[in-house]
Amino acid sequence: MADTFIHTYLQGARAVIEQLDYSGIEKTIAALAALKERKGRLFLLGVGGSAANCSHAVNDFRKIAHIETYTPVDNVSELTARANDDGWDTIFSEWLKGSNLNKQDAVMVFSVGGGNVEKKVSVNIVKALQYAKAVEATILGIISRDGGYTRQVAEVCIVIPTISDETITPYAESFQGLLWHLMVNHPKVKGK
Repeated sequence: MADTFIHTYLQGARAVIEQLDYSGIEKTIAALAALKERKGRLFLLGVGGSAANCSHAVNDFRKIAHIETYTPVDNVSELTARANDDGWDTIFSEWLKGSNLNKQDAVMVFSVGGGNVEKKVSVNIVKALQYAKAVEATILGIISRDGGYTRQVAEVCIVIPTISDETITPYAESFQGLLWHLMVNHPKVKGK
């Protein structure tokens, strides 16, 4: 007899795939191809499990897609010094300033909710995107829920569909991986 939880969980994953916005995926791939063409840099932002995804994705965007890519979460010393000295809310925006983010570059957010100042959720992402917008960098996102601030300001934002309240985070973080792997291996992005 099949385990009901396993069946339900995997059926939910199938439902996410069926509901993904293919147009948003295609537009994100086009934005990454354009970034690569102009030799811009890609900066990945995320917290929690999405931060771990950022670290993994840096490798793939650099090694497979040959896009110069960075994430602040790979430098724990700097991240914690910024949090200690300046506060958690500005760790990403100040890091982007120190990285000389400019209009040739792109910021991609991996997030479950996309940031929300009013709810005090991922305010560090919101402040980073405000800075990115000010310097006219391209803003991309792979998020879930209602998309939060990321969806409001991104040129392209892929929203992972919500199947149930219980699976928002696991599906959001799992599909970040599925989507960035699709992107780095897409013929328009992969290779030299």
